[in-house]
Amino acid sequence: MYFKSFCRKNPITGLIDGYYRLVESYRNVEGRICHRVMLNIGFLSDLKVEQLNAIQRRLTNRVKGTPDLFPDPDPVVNQYADLYWRRLVAEKRIDLSQDNPKNARNLVDVETIQHKQVREMGGEWLGYQCLRQLGIEAFLQSLGWPQDQIQLALTQVVCRAFYPASELKTVRIIHENSAICTLTGYPPEQLTKDKLYGSALRLYSIKESLEKHLSTRTNELFDLKDKIVLYDLTNTYFEGTKAGSALAKFGRSKEKRRDAKLVVLALVTNQEGFLKYSRILEGNVSEPKTLLEMVESLRQQTAQTTRRATVVLDAGVATEENLKLLEEKGYDYVCVSRRKAHPESDPGIETVQSHLSRQGTELTLKRVKDKGSKDYFLKVHSTAKKATEEGMKNLFEQRFEEELTKIAQSLGKKHGVKQSDKVHQRIGRAKQKYPSVSSWYKIETRAGKDGLLLEMTWEKQDEKKKSELGHYFLRTNLTMDNEANLWDIYNTIREIESTFRCLKTDLDLRPIYHKNDDSTKSHLHLALLAYWLANTIRYQLKAKGINHSWTEITRIASTQKLVNTQAKIALDQTVYVKACSVPEPKLKVLIDALGYKHIPFKPQKSVGHSPPPEKIQPAFRQKVMDG
Repeated sequence: MYFKSFCRKNPITGLIDGYYRLVESYRNVEGRICHRVMLNIGFLSDLKVEQLNAIQRRLTNRVKGTPDLFPDPDPVVNQYADLYWRRLVAEKRIDLSQDNPKNARNLVDVETIQHKQVREMGGEWLGYQCLRQLGIEAFLQSLGWPQDQIQLALTQVVCRAFYPASELKTVRIIHENSAICTLTGYPPEQLTKDKLYGSALRLYSIKESLEKHLSTRTNELFDLKDKIVLYDLTNTYFEGTKAGSALAKFGRSKEKRRDAKLVVLALVTNQEGFLKYSRILEGNVSEPKTLLEMVESLRQQTAQTTRRATVVLDAGVATEENLKLLEEKGYDYVCVSRRKAHPESDPGIETVQSHLSRQGTELTLKRVKDKGSKDYFLKVHSTAKKATEEGMKNLFEQRFEEELTKIAQSLGKKHGVKQSDKVHQRIGRAKQKYPSVSSWYKIETRAGKDGLLLEMTWEKQDEKKKSELGHYFLRTNLTMDNEANLWDIYNTIREIESTFRCLKTDLDLRPIYHKNDDSTKSHLHLALLAYWLANTIRYQLKAKGINHSWTEITRIASTQKLVNTQAKIALDQTVYVKACSVPEPKLKVLIDALGYKHIPFKPQKSVGHSPPPEKIQPAFRQKVMDG
């Protein structure tokens, strides 16, 4: 600081004199030197230049925190220096933080700020709050689980929902990417893949009671009655031979993996997508044979309100035997009929309705009374389904005719296949390859005197067949008075299709790499627990009009981080701050819709000496430690 004078008329003497101001120089963000007026001093005609220099030097030293050890011998200098210092303090023109050790901790050297161990927090915080909402921690405590096993189980379920991966990769994610252990309290340095395997097996050992708890808990949370339950099966495939496995069998793969062994997952859900019961079955189990055991399990494991529930089935399970079984057990059912009703045998067509699906597709609903059954049949015609089937049939027709053309051309070639039996074998293989369109063709052959075929012709008779495209029949033992109501009930089966899609795509259920059957079952069960978490969050968001997929929710949640910051402060110490970032606007919308808290804890601050540098393990040693 220094004195700067301006020429001005002194009102006391009436003469032109020097008007003084105490000024400070500083450099702005652009590097330019600027001046700031600290005090307006006034006229100092009674002070000498040496005295002014001494006063400004003493003030500058005091501001820098290095006051003179001995007072100036000139009492006038000391008097004015103390006067101007008191004015600077009273008018708050200077910062006295350094005079107070407590305030000095707030003075941070910006150049020493470092952000370390930045971890994902958004998804983990959503998932952890959801698990507490579902009461899983309290349920495990009621079973007498130790606290460390409960913490590990919560850690594993949340990670499976947001980072679907193997146990080995999950360990790396927790160590390097995720802040889940900060929430659950499990020591990350103690985490290994073997402990995750053991945790998954322990969770599978209480599968029945845990599913019952979650089913009851979600019904209580969201006031669900389970008036409609959905039943369907899916399968996923294994990588590897799975020799000696009692679970892995060859079957009909949903993913067209005929080369791989399968495992079947049977699910019962309600119309909101919450699981009521699940069962892991051998890969060669057929759909119709699974219903009896599932119905009995459903009666024992789920709420009593499901005793009179309406079970919605797909055509693969809706055999006459299974429908009779459901009725005997006291259930109503709605399904796609495996056979067509025949209104010509009893022309009891009552009404025809036009209806729009959720996607805006036009539907025609017609009630049909079948003479051979007392059930209610509904003939549904969908323009979208017709367009899809027409496209598939046209493609199959084209490929079938290409096969027939190859066979016919072979008859005219020198070394082509002309023997009658071999030609008909080729025709049979083509029909077997395209069974849905081969019946539309009338194929004729002409043989020569030597018995060899000379010509093959075919004629397509598809007018009647194509007129039936886009039709299917719904069947129920309910007493219905409105065709649209029956279609709406059956349309809830889309929810279980959404469940399978979420499990396989968002939660990465396929393929399975585990070698033994117990690990396979625990792997599938862990995915189902992750689905409970995902569906609980999505259901609450849907109620608020937010229809994001689980992948999109995970992406939005990843914008929130946990940050560990350290910096030097004025007392030559290091301050450490652990803080969670403020949610971004999109994430804030999701959190508010769920009624969850924005951040798990307030910023945590500590002051101390710098920690020793982290010891980095060699790559080969880290690989051995990770297994």
